[in-house]
Amino acid sequence: MPTTLKWPLITKENPKSLIAESYKGLRTNIDFSRLDAKVKSIIVTSATLGEGKSTTVANLAIAYAETGRSVLIIDGDLRNPAMHRIFNISNSIGLSNVLFDKDDLSKAIQSTRTLNLSVMTSGAVPPNPSEILGSKRMEALMDEVKSEYDLVILDTPPLLPFTDAQVATPLCEGVVMVIKAGGASRKDIVKATASLEFVGAHVLGAVLNQASRKTLSTAYHEEQ
Repeated sequence: MPTTLKWPLITKENPKSLIAESYKGLRTNIDFSRLDAKVKSIIVTSATLGEGKSTTVANLAIAYAETGRSVLIIDGDLRNPAMHRIFNISNSIGLSNVLFDKDDLSKAIQSTRTLNLSVMTSGAVPPNPSEILGSKRMEALMDEVKSEYDLVILDTPPLLPFTDAQVATPLCEGVVMVIKAGGASRKDIVKATASLEFVGAHVLGAVLNQASRKTLSTAYHEEQ
């Protein structure tokens, strides 16, 4: 079996913690980011590697599923997939299998131990991830799952090393960017945000990940 990451699902393991409450707050902020309609599909990405976007995807999805909404995570990070490790499930059939081998979609969607939450893993890592995410088959797949689930969350590679997230922006209604405290430089964050704006992405907001209380206090005062 795949190796489970250490404490990635804090929303489920410790639902009363401050971190779990932060994910629930993120859920609420996303819900209120659009006044005209509910957000039904989200891309989650980051500026650089190691920002914690996949862990954010998993915990955010659990926070949504616990409200009774049906949620599907699609591991669209076809360069460094993580969802099969986070949820300790098989990656033998996933996104790439459906798109390349035309496997039945239902075979690629797996239930989790969280009620209302399903996952489509990446499948085999292909040689051309960005082309896959920008393909007509991927567009058709997204249309199908968006009609079946209340929310679809697409995990994509970071913005600066790869173009995948930019290519995938038409597939979803909004983008959330994960920023690790002390990680990417402010210059890189600005550059990553500009790359999303260049392709007309609707940036719903950013998540400050792994921030200490001191960091949050400093950030608050800087904005005043």
